[in-house]
Amino acid sequence: MNYRHAYHAGNHADVLKHIVLARVIEHLKQKEAPFRFYDAHGGIGRYDLGGVEAEKTFEWREGAGRLFSTDGTPLPLYGEAEALLAPWRTCVGALNKEGGLKHYPGSPEIARLMLRPVDRLRLNELHPVDYEALLKAYAHDRRTTLSRLDALVFLKSQLPPPERRGLVLIDPPYEKTDEADRALRMLSEGLKRFATGVFLLWFPVTGDGLDRHILNRVRDMPVKHLWAVLSVRKPKPDGGLAGSGVVVINPPWKLGGELEILVHALAERLSQGEPRYEIKNAAP
Repeated sequence: MNYRHAYHAGNHADVLKHIVLARVIEHLKQKEAPFRFYDAHGGIGRYDLGGVEAEKTFEWREGAGRLFSTDGTPLPLYGEAEALLAPWRTCVGALNKEGGLKHYPGSPEIARLMLRPVDRLRLNELHPVDYEALLKAYAHDRRTTLSRLDALVFLKSQLPPPERRGLVLIDPPYEKTDEADRALRMLSEGLKRFATGVFLLWFPVTGDGLDRHILNRVRDMPVKHLWAVLSVRKPKPDGGLAGSGVVVINPPWKLGGELEILVHALAERLSQGEPRYEIKNAAP
């Protein structure tokens, strides 16, 4: 309940997570049938990069700030990577129409901007202050329903979607020692209710072995999955956030090839010394 994402919005971990999210949404939109987006840890949805919290850390400068100049001009990646980045860039640009890089879209905002009129958003946030901000920002959107529940309770109450098509994002702050196991339980319980759904599980790389614990557990799941891990510097214990990763369960079939291109380019652009990345595509 203490975690506030406003201090970290737009950092290198956000960039990886949201670029993958945008690519998955793009793939889901290729079919005419509607789908639902579930965000178990919604935050406030939109972030002020000039706000008190962001200016205490300036983490966004090493993330989104490596992909846009201070006047808002895109700093393009090379070749196909830049084309694959386009949906995420469009979302960032939509919040900065007056120029500059002053605001950053969280996952609820990316979904709001990318989903079609026939699609639906289900946003959840437990923190009372952040929930009120989320409610104020999204209650007017007729596609959106909001809740303030424990994330596991939220997913159990929502799945499966009536449309039988959906995307579930699980990205807790991992502040508590049991949070990784809780996130894995959310994933497992979600799959019991919605075996054909697309699930995204985000996790940090901090040098304490948590990332390998999560990936080892995912590897044992009898479902098709892929993961992308990007470290901008060498991880070491007590060395802070060196990187992050995203697991995608039931990934769109072209996503693995896209991430090979994107994550390689992001490793070069976001490097803080000794960047590393890993892409794994696995069948059950």
